[in-house]
Amino acid sequence: MKRLFIRTYGCQMNVYDSERMAEAMGAEGYVTTEVAEEADMVLLNTCHIREKAAEKVYSDLGRLRPLKAAKPDLKIGVAGCVAQAEGAEILKRMPLVDLVVGPQSYHRLPAMAKAADEGRKSVDTDFPEEDKFDYLPERPKSAIRPTAFLTVQEGCDKFCAFCVVPYTRGAEVSRPADRIMREAQGLVEKGVREITLLGQNVNAYHGTGEGGDWSLARLVRALAKIDGLERIRYTTSHPNDMEDDLIAAHGEEPKLMPYLHLPVQSGSDRILKAMNRKHRAEDYLRLIERIRAQRPDMLMSGDFIVGFPGETDSDFEATMDLIRAVNYGMAYSFKYSARPGTPAAEKTPVPDEVADARLQTLQALLTAQQRAAQESMVGREVAVLVEKPGRLPGQMVGKSEYLHAVHVLSDAAPGDIVRVRIDASSTNSLAGTVVAA
Repeated sequence: MKRLFIRTYGCQMNVYDSERMAEAMGAEGYVTTEVAEEADMVLLNTCHIREKAAEKVYSDLGRLRPLKAAKPDLKIGVAGCVAQAEGAEILKRMPLVDLVVGPQSYHRLPAMAKAADEGRKSVDTDFPEEDKFDYLPERPKSAIRPTAFLTVQEGCDKFCAFCVVPYTRGAEVSRPADRIMREAQGLVEKGVREITLLGQNVNAYHGTGEGGDWSLARLVRALAKIDGLERIRYTTSHPNDMEDDLIAAHGEEPKLMPYLHLPVQSGSDRILKAMNRKHRAEDYLRLIERIRAQRPDMLMSGDFIVGFPGETDSDFEATMDLIRAVNYGMAYSFKYSARPGTPAAEKTPVPDEVADARLQTLQALLTAQQRAAQESMVGREVAVLVEKPGRLPGQMVGKSEYLHAVHVLSDAAPGDIVRVRIDASSTNSLAGTVVAA
């Protein structure tokens, strides 16, 4: 029996991909380990969104040299978006690497691992015609938890000026609806209670299915009919793909949870245009109004880039105004990071000290909003899907409808949904008391 160690960087899609790679290798006799020193294969599943992402991977590979020296038969692989971007260059710079596989080709990982065992190195960064999901094994019950990711769409056609995703993940492709339904049914039969639908632009989903083209809203409504599936979420969305039927579904389908991650990046129309976002700040704000008209308790999450080339003080203030208007329950914010090959990388960046100061100001506002959102839950009752034991004896941890982490003293088992009264709020979680199963 061989052991596989996977280190995952970046987004939820990478988390899903790592799980599927582990399952593919599991069919070949590998079991996963949390300790790299125990592994027969180490796989780095990489992200290329941030600046110096490739250098971080090379640095991490360098730290594996002593392990490789101690275990010459150890196989080392690089997967994901850095693999896609760097390709064979990784083998040139790091001879200790045995295989490089892109995010659209990891169904070929078992064959590449076998080649590595035979002393042959390989690079596969193709965008193959075959659907990788057709070649991946069924997920074993032993790997199933109460919540699961399910990829429904990959790639991006938006070409935002700062983003490498269209180059590393390819064009937008939606999986056929019947295959998604079968996979979801299988997950539920193994004990999954909540499914998060994944895509680089998940609400751009338009898959073929019975009766023609299916939108994400139609897919959500069909999934909601599966007995035993209690919760549905989706991420990540683009404002330009929030169609009327999806907005309506938030008010009509109780299994669709009241949490929506909808990145805007900036509140300045001038910067949004430079980013090639193809929407205005006002369009985004009106969209939020329509969504909250359907689901008034919707907790909004977003992404923000500070210090994009050309951003002025007034542009930054426009972003702050938008944040105040939306009142986010959660958000992610970053200083602009130039990505080679993207249009924005050719522009003059905002000085680091200016961008750093703006980021601190913006994050202070977002943190205050997140804290207020959590504190507003104190005294309310929420439904918590129990996921795992907590740190204390008798404690269990799960998520509320609003994606807040909640810990309670309870004898509930993972997969149970319990009614909890929230008693206290801490930095990143809530504490409560079970009032009903």
